[in-house]
Formats: sequence, C-alpha cells, structure tokens
Amino acid sequence: MRKIIILAAVLGCIQIVYAQVTIENLLSVPFPTELKSSPDGKHIAWVFNDKGVRNVFIADAPAFVPRKVTNHTNDDGLEIGSLSFTPDGSKLLFTEGNTLNGAGEAANPAMLQEKTGQFVWFVNTDGTGLRKIAAGDNATAAPNNSSVIFISGNKVWQASLADTTKKAEQLFEARGAMANLRWSPDGKQLAFISHRGDHAFLGIFDVEHKAIQYPDPSVDIDIEPVWSPDGKWLAYIRIPNTKDVLPFVELRSGSPWSIRLLDVEKGQAKELWKAEEGMGSVLFTDFPVADNLLLWAAGNQLVFPWEKDGWQHLYAIDAMTGGTPRLLTPGDGEVENMFLSGDGRSVVYNTNIGDSHRRHIWQVTVSGSAPVQVSKGTGIEWNAVQTQAGVAVIQSTATTPGWPGLIKTDGTIIKIGAELFPAAFPATSLVVPQVVSFPSKDGLLIHGILFLPPGYQAGKKYPALLFFHGGSRRQMLTGFHYMDYYSNDYAMNQYYASKGYIVLAVNYRSGIGYGMQFREAPHYGANGGSEYNDVVGAGLYMRARADVDSKRLGLWGGSYGGYLTAMGLSRNSDMFACGVDIHGVHDWNEEMKNWVSNYDPTTRAAFAATATASSPVHFLDGWKSPVLFIHGDDDRNVPFNQTVNLIEKLRKRKVYFEQLIIPDEIHDFLLHKTWVKGYYAGADFFERKMK
Repeated sequence: MRKIIILAAVLGCIQIVYAQVTIENLLSVPFPTELKSSPDGKHIAWVFNDKGVRNVFIADAPAFVPRKVTNHTNDDGLEIGSLSFTPDGSKLLFTEGNTLNGAGEAANPAMLQEKTGQFVWFVNTDGTGLRKIAAGDNATAAPNNSSVIFISGNKVWQASLADTTKKAEQLFEARGAMANLRWSPDGKQLAFISHRGDHAFLGIFDVEHKAIQYPDPSVDIDIEPVWSPDGKWLAYIRIPNTKDVLPFVELRSGSPWSIRLLDVEKGQAKELWKAEEGMGSVLFTDFPVADNLLLWAAGNQLVFPWEKDGWQHLYAIDAMTGGTPRLLTPGDGEVENMFLSGDGRSVVYNTNIGDSHRRHIWQVTVSGSAPVQVSKGTGIEWNAVQTQAGVAVIQSTATTPGWPGLIKTDGTIIKIGAELFPAAFPATSLVVPQVVSFPSKDGLLIHGILFLPPGYQAGKKYPALLFFHGGSRRQMLTGFHYMDYYSNDYAMNQYYASKGYIVLAVNYRSGIGYGMQFREAPHYGANGGSEYNDVVGAGLYMRARADVDSKRLGLWGGSYGGYLTAMGLSRNSDMFACGVDIHGVHDWNEEMKNWVSNYDPTTRAAFAATATASSPVHFLDGWKSPVLFIHGDDDRNVPFNQTVNLIEKLRKRKVYFEQLIIPDEIHDFLLHKTWVKGYYAGADFFERKMK
C-alpha cells in the first residue's frame, strides 16, 4: 500500500511538471536582439522583447548588470532596432516604430491611436537624457560625436546630438533611395549608396563644400562601401545588373561580382578582384550578418564572404595589390555573423562548421592562421561582440531560449542578467531533440530535428506532425533558434511534444546550413517546387516508424512552411490528415508580384505555367484534408489575398477549413498575444482533428 501511495505522489509531481508546459510559459522568456558593443568595449546594449513589451537594455563591463533605459509597458507591437553607439560610447542611438506598407501605412496591429511610424531616438549610456530626434531609421553618429545622420523618406538627414532645440535638416539633395551610410574616419566625407531601381551608384558627400560626386557610375549595383583606416581609399562590391532574375528560383551561377577600389583623392577607381565563373560567381548577401560585408583589416587586408567552394566562407585579399584571395574559414559549414577585432588583426564569427545543426563562435587571424573555436559545448551562439571583459554573445540551448552572455576563457558562457530569466520557464520539462536523416522521394538526403514526447514509450503509436520552417533560407536547429520567429516555432514544437505528438522539423532543400548547392536546389520554389519531394520523403519516413500512427500525421508551418503545408494537403491528402497553414504562399504567380513590381505572367508564359504547376492552387481537386488558415491582413511578405483566394476555391470544392484572421497584423507577428492566440488555435485544431 505504501508503494502505491509513493507511486501516486511521484505521478502527481510529474503531472505538475508537465502542466507547466503551456504556450504562455514557453513564450515567457524575453527574446534578445540587436546586441551591440560600444567602440571602447565598455558598454553593451540589446533589445528585450518581453511578451510583446520591447525595451532597450544597457550593461557595463566587467559586471554587466543590465539596466532598462526605455519605458514601454504594453504589448503594443512597436518594434525597436537599429542600435548603434556614438564613437565615444557616451550615447546609444536606436529606432522605435514600424515600417510602412505599400499604401504608406505603418504597421499598427494594436490599433494604437497615435503615429506608429519609425523615429530615431538616443539615450545616454547611464540611462539619462532619453530623447526622440526625428522620423527616420538607420542612424549613425558623426566621428566627432556632435551630430547624427539617418534616413527618412529615402533621403539623408542630420540632427544635433547636443542642441535639443535645433530641428533635423536634410543633409543633402540627391536622387535615389539612400543606403549604406559610411563616415570617413575624419568625418569630412560621407560615402553612401544611391539605389535607382535597376542600378545603384557609390556616392561621396563632401561635408565642408556640400558637394556630391559619383566617382565610378555604371549600369550595375554597388553596395557595402568601406573606408581604409587612413581615409584615402574606399572599397565596395559591384554586382552585375541581372534584369530577368526572379526570386524563389535557383541561381547557381551568373555574371561574376567584383570588389572595386577607389582612390578618393584622385577619384579614380579600378577592379581589385573579380569572382570566377561558375560556383561563387553570384554573391549571396543574406549572411554573414555584419556592419559591412567588406571588412578593412590591419595591413590593408580586405575580408569578404565568397562561396567559391560551395560554402559561405571568409576570404582575405591585399587591398593594394589584389591577387589570389586566402581562405580563412575552411570546412563544411557557413559563416553567419562576423566582426573585426579592435586591432583589425582577426575576425570573430559564428558558424556551423564542425557542428551542422548548431552555431558556435570562432576566431581567425587575418594573416591566415588556423581558426580557433571560442565558444564550446552543446549550445547555439550568435551575435558576438567585443567588450573589455571578453566576447559577449547570445546563446540558447535545447531547453532554454536565447539569452545574453559572456564567453569565459574555457569556452563556457555565463548569463548576463540571469536574475531576469523567468522562473516559470519549464526548461526541465522540455525534451532534447535529435537529428535524423531520411531520403527524399527523389533520393536526396534530407535532415530533420525530431522531438519525442516526454516519457516516450517505444511500443506505443503516437500522432505525429511535420513542421516546415519559412524562408526558405532557414535551418531548424537542435535548440531554440536565433531568430525570434523560429524560436517561437521551436517552442511550439516542444509544446506539441509535451502533448504527446512526435514532431519532425524538416530541413528541406532550398534552406541554408548545407551549402550552396542544397540552397540553390534545381527546380525549387516557383521553378518546379522540387522541395515537395522532401515533404513526401518526410511523410514516408514518419509513416514507416513503428511509433507513429500513420493515420494521424499532420502538417504545419508558416510562410514558406505554409506553402509546403498547402502543397501536402493538396497533393497528398491520402498521406496527411490535416494541417495548419500560417500565412502560406498558394500561387507563385501572385506572390511574384509582391517582390517584382513589373512581373507579368502573360509575358513569361513558359515560366508562369511552371510557377502555376508549382503552386497548391494547381492541385485543389485532390485537397480533401481539413485545414486551419492563420493570416494577418497587413502582411507585406505574403499578401493577404493568397489566403482570400484559396479559401474561395476550397469553399467551392466543399473542403473543410477554419480561419483565424488577425486585423492589421503583419507577417512576423508584432503582438505577443497574436502568437499565443495563433498557437493555441493550431493546437486546438490538431487536437480536434487528430486525437
């Protein structure tokens, strides 16, 4: 009898632990973004999104005790970003507010009765002097710390950092949309890029003489200018104009990109280096994420990314003599973040080299010595910055979301502001997922992240879910993701596991992490939908597992993941019982219009036919399985009409559907309550349709 009582008590404790795995608790940890350090390394700053309440935090070396320097208290949907310190480290610049849609409306899902557009702010690093400067974004302070420039209405503006009564003024008048603002070291000149539709010029503004020059104009696209430390040279990237290249179509090679070098005083430019034909000829700009894709290092060495061997690696070349670039980051894997050390002699970066489904921090000297792994263990580290006390990063694990930390000399990481981490977060109740591999329908090897329910029993059959990430330039990892959207999705997969589902997050082709050839898969997306082979392969893998009830296999995902969910339901309702489609793409020809303003399927008949045949709308007669649609009607990535039009077609075919429509919400949901509501709606739908 005593044993029965003890067993009952133990089971009761287990039930209490598992009951803590709620969607609210899983999303309770403030998500950190925009980790930045001051030039002198004395301060770091970041943004915490705490259940929709976004605030800026600053901490000082070496203790790094966080202090909140903004005062938001509501889940208001107002973003904060573009953090940057002034050169002397005394002030922090940042942007509050949301971007505009095509109608010129700033996102406002909370329906606030005030302007929600973007404004530039600054605050002293001690937390005093918080002040709104003007409408705009992408602020950067002048080298003398006296003023700040920023972009507003695609033009460059300037405001005083000392005189609070002086209004911001447009710095200069020029055609085009301005980007890539780069001060010369002495603050006398400003380099910028003027985007003009099908071409983009490097420009230089002379502050003293208020004069503009375009020293090296062409029909191509210049980006990412970087000054030499002495201010005598400007290096920049030139990408050949490619008028007919469409998004969501493989691009393995093209006219090679190049690095150009400008003698600023003489106004003479030359081609320093040019990529080779074939692999690496097309510049991939999604990563590494950095202040600039070109780093001017010590000894006049230029560091840049290149996919010559099929991986996004870092290379170095002499800025004065050119020559053959030196590979700095060898191995099967990709560099995703990078920064130049203060002395300019080494690059700190994060990568999945040696650990395909995680990210770690590495360091390599520009001279080319062997790279050294800086962070160790089974966590995921990203967004490294240099401080006086060492390298600060954001780290997550399989059971804890991302959090700021400091890398110790042994490679482990100590949390910054650990006292702010929510005590209610159910880390001990979460599972550690495993990497599995399986063949796609056409034989390509595909990897996935598998979540088994807590208390998993080998002889039991479980309902199962396939999850597809968005992007498609993403990769799901064996821990909480470094992007807030996919950190939430990882949390939701943990929630489904806690509810007794086996969940497989599929890293399908056209995603990142496995090299250029996997990312630029033949006939992916609008050019054939070849990644649907991976959907079928994942379905067959799950159905073949002895622990999966093959009649209870569902699909879910957002954006590109919504597209693959809809593809599965339309093409294989015999395999997939139901699905949750969150702002998914349903018609590639309609989606193209969102990214290419002059896209006209009537003038591209052959491609348009392929795009249609690659879309869920092409297979609607086979759609039998129930579906839940979730979509915000101010979505700028996947227009709301994608869901409107599909529902109309399904309604005519008597296909069962449900809908959760969120007024004024965008693609990356801005409101915390939207995430919670959407996730509970999905969980309830699966519960009713599968369990």
